[in-house]
Amino acid sequence: MKQIHRRILMSLGGVLVGAVAVGIFKIAALGVDPFQSLMSGLDKLIPIPFGTLYMIVNAVLLLFSLVFNRHNIGIATFINLFLLGYVTQFSYELLQKFIVDPSMPVRFLCLAVGIVIICISAALYMTADLGVSTYDSIAITMADKWKWGKFKYIRIGTDLACVALGVLCFLLGGGTWADVPTFAGIGTIITAFFMGPLIEFFRVKIALPLLGK
Repeated sequence: MKQIHRRILMSLGGVLVGAVAVGIFKIAALGVDPFQSLMSGLDKLIPIPFGTLYMIVNAVLLLFSLVFNRHNIGIATFINLFLLGYVTQFSYELLQKFIVDPSMPVRFLCLAVGIVIICISAALYMTADLGVSTYDSIAITMADKWKWGKFKYIRIGTDLACVALGVLCFLLGGGTWADVPTFAGIGTIITAFFMGPLIEFFRVKIALPLLGK
């Protein structure tokens, strides 16, 4: 198989597997990654299907890349734009049929599985190097093109902004503070601190060997 074909399959597989992971995070209800925290808040506020909402939000963010940093746009960008939201919605609804009213141990197990899967998906997606998500492009542009600071610090800032805005939208949509930890909780903290090392581990052990490196 040609290298470009492998990279395309890795991008597609990474995005789809990542969408399933987000569905598992939702079942765990212990917090999701920062961008999904924002999407959870918007989902509560705006009464349209999650898949459609996800595509609209990413289409708006795509304009940012088109204006400021087109280098970040690739095949993976559009796979993420058109598929991730709908696959997440489908995965979550399917999982709800099999995991009904999960106990706390089951929720923590789902959280652990979700973290591992989303890190594998990110390793595949990033190693393929065929574009980044519209959200990732914002911090990359601020760091690499505008030179506002180091990427890791800017990413912390954009992540915090996502979580804060997500919580605000959730509350404005009629949600309660008691329900906030289901999408902005311990899972959000864990992904912020442990995704980086896990992604690197799976990049070395899985993604690079798939490319023959």
